[in-house]
Amino acid sequence: MTPVSKVLQAMGIPHREFIHQGQVRSLEQAAEERGQVPGQVVRSIVFRLSAGEYLMVLAAGPGQISWPRLREYLGQSRTSMASDEEVLTATGYRIGTVSPVGTATRLRVLADRGVFVHEEISMGAGQPNSGIILKSADLRRALPGLEVGEFISK
Repeated sequence: MTPVSKVLQAMGIPHREFIHQGQVRSLEQAAEERGQVPGQVVRSIVFRLSAGEYLMVLAAGPGQISWPRLREYLGQSRTSMASDEEVLTATGYRIGTVSPVGTATRLRVLADRGVFVHEEISMGAGQPNSGIILKSADLRRALPGLEVGEFISK
């Protein structure tokens, strides 16, 4: 059982694990193998706000975060992507496996509205070459402090 599946199971959130047969090399490959379109794959992106302070933004598919929108929402003039080491410290997960569920530290989580366009989505499972498939409504239930907004470039 993947780390994220264990947490979701303990929370009573319905989901299923998907283990890829080989190495996942792209978002498009992950989506295809999971029987989804790229917009159903949710990426968990970690940003550094200040020393030791991190934030996660959830984005659907290949959409790119709009730095101006993110900074305006946060009321900050500076934000930066967290380094690989910072992502591991803040979440307990390595890049490519990150999930907003079961993080090592309590993180503020923002989600672009596009994450909830599809009824079913998938996300990192906390280990390589695997994913968690669940209903987008169940992701909301798993993340009670979730903030939803417009964070993707148009």
